[in-house]
Amino acid sequence: MDPHLLRTFVTVADRRSFSAAATELGYTQSAVSQQIAALEADLGLALLHRRPVAPTRAGERLLEHAGPLLLRHRAARADVLRAAAGPAGRPAVAASPLACTPAIMRSLPPGCALRTVARERVAGEIASGAAGLGLVDGIAAPSDPLRLPDVGPLPGFGVVEEETVVVLPDGHPLSHRRGLDLTDLTDALWLRAPVAVPVERLRELAGGGGFRAAFRYDGEDVRTVLNLAAAGHGLVLLPASVAVAAAGAVRGVPLVSPRVVHRVEVLYAEVTGPAAALAAQLRQPPSSTPPGTSASGS
Repeated sequence: MDPHLLRTFVTVADRRSFSAAATELGYTQSAVSQQIAALEADLGLALLHRRPVAPTRAGERLLEHAGPLLLRHRAARADVLRAAAGPAGRPAVAASPLACTPAIMRSLPPGCALRTVARERVAGEIASGAAGLGLVDGIAAPSDPLRLPDVGPLPGFGVVEEETVVVLPDGHPLSHRRGLDLTDLTDALWLRAPVAVPVERLRELAGGGGFRAAFRYDGEDVRTVLNLAAAGHGLVLLPASVAVAAAGAVRGVPLVSPRVVHRVEVLYAEVTGPAAALAAQLRQPPSSTPPGTSASGS
């Protein structure tokens, strides 16, 4: 399959619109239609319903493969270009916001170019050559790797784990608990934000329903998320160190069941050179937040 046609298909399916995809890709709408028709002809299958625009059953299956295929294609191209250019002086680093822990930031050498991006974009930044190394975060069972989409040839490893806490407004009825069980919070209202654990993941962890999203924030600023929690707009599950930084406005009560940790992993593309050297340096685990730390600092 032609990767250019596959990229157009993914964009149309994601935008649910031929015209929106054409605008994003810089094509005419007729060119997008022709590319989708060419891909469908190649496979001999209809991939998109036209009115409304939505993937067919075959299209949904292709979407499962498309992301990893495109990522591998971009990674291969970037790898060839890096090899031809030779080693750079300092690697550019792409990181999801909550992966920027103080201990990890202290491990970055002077002169690094650090850029925060959405969690799901970190691997793509490396594959495209925009970054030589990535830091991505998420929640997982202790010592388990993150559940990331297929990152193709990008090696990776975990560098730090820390306790997760439920962030509550100071004075909330549950704010003085020593620990919380997630199943006791199914009826609570939660914040929906890119840096927060999605309510769908909370339901999965609790093994049931509930966990209604009370407020949606589409930005990546962690302080805004904490301010929204402090104002009573919803609970949020975050690493303990983030809640500690907001002492006085909110309290972070440890999540004791199920036992999950906030984990940061390193992804990189080069096997030699500055990015690989930095990855090796980060492999020495920084100290994590001591268990039991809360936003009150006590």
